[in-house]
Amino acid sequence: MDSTDENAEDIKQPDKADNGGRQKIKERAPVKNEGDTLDSRLAQKTREADEYKAMVMYLKADLENYKKRTARERDEFVKFANEGLILSLLDVYENLERALDTAKKSSDDKMAKGLEMIYGNMKDVLEKHGLKPIKAVGEKFDPYLHEAVMQEVSDDHEDETVLEEYQKGYTLNMKVIRYAKVKVSKRSE
Repeated sequence: MDSTDENAEDIKQPDKADNGGRQKIKERAPVKNEGDTLDSRLAQKTREADEYKAMVMYLKADLENYKKRTARERDEFVKFANEGLILSLLDVYENLERALDTAKKSSDDKMAKGLEMIYGNMKDVLEKHGLKPIKAVGEKFDPYLHEAVMQEVSDDHEDETVLEEYQKGYTLNMKVIRYAKVKVSKRSE
């Protein structure tokens, strides 16, 4: 039987009892395998869609994390971008402070007032950018803030108390940029 014979079986031949001699096409019974194939293909495509959705969610989370990390890094960079400049200005700042102390001791009040205004302005600008002096004298020695350059035996103070400050220390936005050089007490044995 060739393919034309197969098609002939599917088509009903017109018979005389039929309406006006029209041909009726024989309906095929649904093939079980075809339905199963469609269901399995649908399930496969649904799994793939779920996988793509999960991948998109992961990529979206990665992008958000990347944005947060770069914003944090940019903020850190801005906070400490001026560190070198501020370190250079510290010597000028401290020299201005010494000049102000000397002018206050002299009889030239106008000079002292002028230096005090300049010193105050410079101090405000540096503090606005996050510079803070480290407290030293009378504090307990902290190796994260202080650098001990001398020790002195003293029974009048607790062990490891800062007795004297030789050079001020500073933090810039809570990061130590210069340790305070200090003399520390030590109890006699």
